[in-house]
Amino acid sequence: MFETLKSAWHVPELRKKLIYTAFIILLFRIGSSIPVPYIDITALAQYFDSVSNTMLGFMNVFAGGGLSNATIFAMSVTPYINASIIIQLLTVAIPALERMVRDGGEEGRKKLSAITRYLGVALGLLQGYSYYVLLRSNSLIEYTDFWHGLVIVLTFTAGTALIMWMGELITKNGVGNGISILLFAGIVSRGPAMVSSLVEMIRGGLSWVVAALVVLVSLAIIVFVVFISDAERRIPIQYAKRVVGRKMYGGQSTHLPIKVNASGVMPIIFAASIMSLPATIKMMVNPQAGSLSDTIFNWFSSNHPVYIVLYILLIFMFSYFYAAIQFNPIEIANNLKKNGGFIPGFRPGRPTSDFITKALGKVTFLGAIFLSIVAGIPLIVGALNSSLSSVALGGTSVLIVVGVALETVRQLESQLMMRNYKGFLE
Repeated sequence: MFETLKSAWHVPELRKKLIYTAFIILLFRIGSSIPVPYIDITALAQYFDSVSNTMLGFMNVFAGGGLSNATIFAMSVTPYINASIIIQLLTVAIPALERMVRDGGEEGRKKLSAITRYLGVALGLLQGYSYYVLLRSNSLIEYTDFWHGLVIVLTFTAGTALIMWMGELITKNGVGNGISILLFAGIVSRGPAMVSSLVEMIRGGLSWVVAALVVLVSLAIIVFVVFISDAERRIPIQYAKRVVGRKMYGGQSTHLPIKVNASGVMPIIFAASIMSLPATIKMMVNPQAGSLSDTIFNWFSSNHPVYIVLYILLIFMFSYFYAAIQFNPIEIANNLKKNGGFIPGFRPGRPTSDFITKALGKVTFLGAIFLSIVAGIPLIVGALNSSLSSVALGGTSVLIVVGVALETVRQLESQLMMRNYKGFLE
């Protein structure tokens, strides 16, 4: 990875992209340190210390500490991710949106991106209002009249819109996927705080053996993620010989690669975003302690068994959803048939598509199990030992950070290859 960054730095065009990306990340971190006016930051920090083991604390990790400091970027990328989930599901369910993507070309994709942005701003407004209700109900706001509340909510919403714009700027002019890069920056910024909390727990009496075990598990997760990210199932493909004019084509063997974790970190991000909705609703409703609604909302705390089970089920669902979007077995089988290709042991057409579908299902199942292990085990550890909850929440964070880093490095490597490939003329 460091060699790739070093090589990219020596290419003027890539160096400009890297500097541009770093500049946007710097602006994002500055915005994540600017507090919204009229909020008691000291009392808010104490409040978040008391809810660090809940879903609210998990959302704070995704926001890079923005929620606990009530900054202008407190909503982070969560509204945009939720909007992307909704639009992608509606694209499958609504024929008009599906035609827009399939037949509209670049113009259709631009329209769909605009719809996603508008929905993201609307969800940012809803989430900002929910957070304002939470602050007001806990007496964390200096002024509770309408106009001061309007300023606070609109500031949160404007921060959401600004984050989406910055993410698109990185995607267009920088390196990697902009929203993923900003999510990566927010999570990494919480790394020192997590290390500090582990040190404080050691000073407070936590066994060195347990602390070392946590560190070793974290390193093992990183190695496991890197290994599985490169794993793939290779389906052999043979092309028949055919004569065109005086030349003979085909006859070679190749393979169709199906990655074990083809969807990357997106199922984790989408599942975590959806599981954050009950916490958002709880902030808006603010149920009375001990009531039935409060009990139900507590089921969606990150250390509750109901939350862990639903979280893993959503990871499986989005893994298969992304596999269905990325691979169309019928289209692959038709393309092989047109080009004289076939899978040894299977007839072209329907038998080939059925075999690819079956193989894709098995590989996707293994990928979903991998994501569930990496994201679920740290949560289970946090549920069994509440003192490790703040550290255990880093399991999903590690997966996202490693996944985004690997994907960004791959994009850099592909761009380096394009610029260094001399071609057959030289």
